[in-house]
This record gives sequence, structure tokens and C-alpha cells, in this order.
Amino acid sequence: MIVCAGDIEQFSFAQPIGVGLQSSAINLTRLVMMSSPEFLLFVGTAGSYGRVDLLEIVESKSACNVEHSLLFGNSYTPIDNMISVYEGDVSHETIVNSSNYITTSKEVSKRYLEHNIDIENMEFFSVMAVAKEFNIPVGGIFCITNYCNSEAHKEFMNNRLEAMNILEKYIKQRVGKS
Repeated sequence: MIVCAGDIEQFSFAQPIGVGLQSSAINLTRLVMMSSPEFLLFVGTAGSYGRVDLLEIVESKSACNVEHSLLFGNSYTPIDNMISVYEGDVSHETIVNSSNYITTSKEVSKRYLEHNIDIENMEFFSVMAVAKEFNIPVGGIFCITNYCNSEAHKEFMNNRLEAMNILEKYIKQRVGKS
């Protein structure tokens, strides 16, 4: 099953599940319970903390839910905030951070990079959590629309349609959808 956020980011071959952590988790759980998919593939755009270039395609099987305050030692969490189904040296995996907030600070972006977290997408952690709960193999494919800095929203809006076209071509070629 191929899923996407929806709203202004929809694909003809993907089922929209909602924007952000809560909506995507609730709606994907509902879909999974109704259809029992053999595999979940999330397709969407992402912001780069600096190492991944604009309009680059990234595949990942690792997600985290890290809030900015954790990076500065101002909070902690008793829950597991990292999910990975990557079957190799995780240091070679692109880790996707998910939050309901978009990073707009270069300084904060540098902190994510120090923790080997390269990109952010609002929904992927929820997708990974639902897949883990239902024991479904999962992965994500992203196209970078922006750097996580003060121009993040402007870059996202300027690059979103091109990124979606790149993603659509890539997915159709990669998974054989027409």
C-alpha cells in the first residue's frame, strides 16, 4: 500500500492519510485495519537539515520524533523516539525526523546533523509506528523541497510541485506503477 500526506501533497497512486503526526497515525491505523497491507510505502516531500540537496530523492527505513528542546538538553522523553527497520549499519541510513513543527533555524538544523538526522517530514514517524504495531514491512521515499532555515516555507512552496513530479516519476519507475 502506498500512502502520502494528502492536502496539497497528493499522488494518483497513493492513499492520503493526513498531515502531521496525529492525523496520519489515526487515518493510517484505520486503513491498515480495513485492508491488511503486506507492505507500507510512504511517499512525500521533506526538508533537509543541510547534507541532502534540494530535489534529491531519499529512501529511508528509519524515523525519529525528536523535538528541538531535546537537542539543547532542555527535555527528555521516557518513550522510544526512534524506529528503524533498516537491516544494516544504521550509520549509513538516512534518518527522518518527524514533528508537527517545521525547523526554520540553521543552528537547530546543525544540531540534528550532529545526531545523524538528515531530513524532516511531518508524517513518517507515525507511519513507522503504525507499521511496527501491525508488524508490516515499511519504507519511505522522499524528495527534498527545502533546507530547514528561515526560508523553509518559501522554498517548500517554490519547489513542491517539481519535487512531486520528480517523486511521481521515480515511484512509477521504482515500483512499476503506471
